[in-house]
Formats: sequence, C-alpha cells, structure tokens
Amino acid sequence: MRRARGLSQEELAHRADVSRGHMGKVENAKFAASLDLLERIAKALNVDPKELFTKR
Repeated sequence: MRRARGLSQEELAHRADVSRGHMGKVENAKFAASLDLLERIAKALNVDPKELFTKR
C-alpha cells in the first residue's frame, strides 16, 4: 500500500511519527504494531485502518 502511493519507508515513518527502522520491522513482520501505530499508519496512508488487513 505504501509503495502503491509512491511513499518511501522513511516518508511513511515520518508521517506516522515512528523511526524508519521501526517501520521496517513492522513491514517485515519482525515487530508487532500496536493499535495506536496501526491507526497512525492508516492516517498517514489516508485509509481506514481495516484496509491494512485486506489481502492484496
């Protein structure tokens, strides 16, 4: 979803107020995201949080 919107991992991390390293771990399933972080990521992507769980 991030790539489809033309965002770098660094830009998404900035918009979600999290470090790029942390964002990378979340994207690669090395770290579980809190509900708060999922909401911030969804807001940064301008999507409803449930869309983060939609299989692509």
